[in-house]
Order: sequence, then structure tokens, then C-alpha cells
Amino acid sequence: MPGTWVRSLSLQLWVASMVALAISLTLIVSLVLGAFYYFPDKMWQEDENSQLAHRIAEGIRYDVNGTPVSLDLEPRIDWLLKVAPEEVMYRIFDQQGHLLLFSTDGAAMSDRHPWGRQGLALLADSQQKISINGEEYSLLTRKIEHNGHFFYQQLATNTLFNRAMMDTKLRPIPHVIGWTLFIASIVFAILFPLIFLFLLRPLRIASRAAASITPANLQTRLAIDDVPSEIKPLMAAFNDALSRLEKGFKVQQEFLASVAHELQTPLTLLRGQIELQTDIREPGLMFREIDLMARQVRQLLHLAEVSEQQNYTFGDVDRDEVAADVIDYLQPKARGRQVTLLLQTAVDLPLIRADKGALFILLKNLIENAIHVTPADHAVKVIIEAAAIRVVDNGPGIPAENLPLLFTRFWRGTETVSEGAGLGLAICKEIATAHRWLITVETSGQGTHFVLWL
Repeated sequence: MPGTWVRSLSLQLWVASMVALAISLTLIVSLVLGAFYYFPDKMWQEDENSQLAHRIAEGIRYDVNGTPVSLDLEPRIDWLLKVAPEEVMYRIFDQQGHLLLFSTDGAAMSDRHPWGRQGLALLADSQQKISINGEEYSLLTRKIEHNGHFFYQQLATNTLFNRAMMDTKLRPIPHVIGWTLFIASIVFAILFPLIFLFLLRPLRIASRAAASITPANLQTRLAIDDVPSEIKPLMAAFNDALSRLEKGFKVQQEFLASVAHELQTPLTLLRGQIELQTDIREPGLMFREIDLMARQVRQLLHLAEVSEQQNYTFGDVDRDEVAADVIDYLQPKARGRQVTLLLQTAVDLPLIRADKGALFILLKNLIENAIHVTPADHAVKVIIEAAAIRVVDNGPGIPAENLPLLFTRFWRGTETVSEGAGLGLAICKEIATAHRWLITVETSGQGTHFVLWL
């Protein structure tokens, strides 16, 4: 559903991360390119001049007295000095300021700038702007040492030339960065969901564990060992809530069972006392009310028993045999209401894994309800299939608005003719849930079909 995707935490984090990535990379690239374009001296020219001067100094060749006599430059540097002699010039001085080596225009630069030979010690290891023939140059002065002798090296580079070279080198950078950003975004967009799925694995495990928690399985707790520290308090609080819920549920079930047990004995004694009293008016009505109360007590006991998973004993069960036993048990009640019980079963059905007593109670409640709503001289059908057990009555059907309430504890429809506390179908639901079965209802004006899917 579109709404589900919009509310998805994964999608929201993916979109937020993509936006943050795009904004961050754009800002970084803009700042770097802006620094190169608007502050070329600091970002580019001074560093380039230092590297060029260092490579020229490495090419100096000395005589036996340690005096610079020639240069042996790498081809790229030698080519640059030859094709741009007025834009890139160098000079080598001794400590007294005598010119020892120079580029093609180095001597001319020396003549035009006699101050360059003076104060070399003060200019050492610095860069400054100078003007040659009205053009701006960047002048780098370095102090170099060889075998205990010190010399001074100067490198002058034309500022316009440097910027032209910089523009040539920087021109393809935006395209390269653009493609890099595009490829990085694609890779990030693909990898992020995988990484996010891996990071959320503890939450998915916890979600599955939480989904398995039912009233019949309140002992399960969420593992908090391998989850992120930010989520541990939430999961610990959830586990604490489960502990309180389990305790409350046990107290409720124990109270229910205790009350039912305590009521059984007084009811039995009350019936016996009525039977001994011959002068009581309408004893039949009193017996009917006592029997009704006894039935409700039995249902409370059953509900308390089937609500606890430990009360079940699973084994291989013949469903045909259990259904036949239920029909035999209810046959007197059916004859009393002039209702016929019919059992239809397939041939050679396999055994099922179930608690035999619980299955008996489930089928008894369904068939007993069907007997109550079926008119006289009609039949209740119990159909055994490979994947389901169907109980079909010929009653008036169930209103559509009542279907969601059928399995609610103590709920009884206003049109019901059965005598009970509204616990029979709730008991069936508890038993089906414990067995991981499903109960569905199909109703019409000509009867109701309860289907137990195994």
C-alpha cells in the first residue's frame, strides 16, 4: 500500500540519507572549488611553486668543491622551462649573493630586480608577490644545503600563467565530480537498504518473537543481548509489561478455577437437599436452575483449563473416534429435542496431532450449540474431511453484525435460545489457538456452518 510505504522507517531513512548525502557532497565540492578559484595562492599556486622548486633543487649538480654547476632536470620540468621561459624562471645564489645558475630569463630578471640579490637570508623560505615588466609574479625563495654549504634558490612564476594552468587542470574537475557524485549516489542507494536491513535484523527478530506471544504463550521474552543500546530500554520495558501481564493472567485463571471448584460442591449439596424435601413447590424449576448453574461452573472450569498451555497433552488422535464419542455423549440431548445427529467421514483419514480431551470439548460445544438452534425433526451434520471438521445446523442463522462477537467470553446474542454463560465458543477458540487451528463461520438463513480447519 502506498500509505504503508510512506510511513516506512526504512524508506524515510533512505530518503533522508540520500538528501543528506547530496547536500553534504554539494557543500563540500562547492567549498573546495570555491577555495581553488577565489584563493588560488593559498590553495594551489604556493604549493605548486614549492613542489617545482623542490624538483629543480633535486636536479642541481655540484662540482668537487660543492658548487652548483649545472642542472639535470626531469623531462617535464625541463620542457616547462623551455616553452615558458618568461613565465617560469629560477636562480641559484651562493651565500654572498653571487648568481651561480639561472634559467633562460633568469639573468634578465636579476638585472631588472637587483634587490633580489640582497637580503636573501631574510627572504629565505617565503613567498611574495613581485612585479616584472608590469606583470605580477610569485617569488619563492628557499635556503638549500649541500655538504655543509648553503645556497639560495629563487623561483618566479607568472601569476596569470599559473591561473591559466590552474584553470586548465580544474576545468574537467566539475564533470569528474558530477559523475563521481552520480555514481556514489547510485552505489549508496543500492547499498544503504542492504546495510539498513542488516542493522535492523535484531528488531526483526524481536518483532517475530513479539508476534509469537499470545495468552497461551506469555512466557516468551524479547532477547536484548544483541540489540542496539538505544532500543534496549524499550525492549526491557516490554518484557517487564509481559511479566506483569503473565502474572495477572495466572491470577485470573487461578481465581476462575478456584471459584468453579468451590461452587461445584455447594450445588451438588443443594440439589441433594431439594430431592430430600418433598414439600417444595415446583422442584423441577429449581433443578433446572441448579443444572444451569452447574453447567456454567463446568464451562468456567473448562475455560480455566484450556487457557493454560501446560494443561494440554498432545498425541496422535483419531478424529473420527473423537467425533463419534461426542455424538454418543450428546445423543440423549438430541433425542430430547427431536434432532438427528449425522456423522459423515472420509475413508482412511490420517491421525492428527492433538489433545484428545480438548478436541472432545471443542466438538461437544459446537455440536451442542447446533442442537440448541436446530428445529425439531431436522438434523445436525458433522462432516469429517482431510483438512477440516464441519458442524452444520439447520437453525435460523446468525446476524452479520453478531459474527465478530461470537468468540467473545460471556457474550450471548439477544436472539439466542441456548442456556449457557456465553463461554462455549470462547472455549473452542482457546482450544483451536492452542492447536494452531482456525475456526471460521459461514451463515445464512438456512443454517450455520462452523468449520474447524486443522
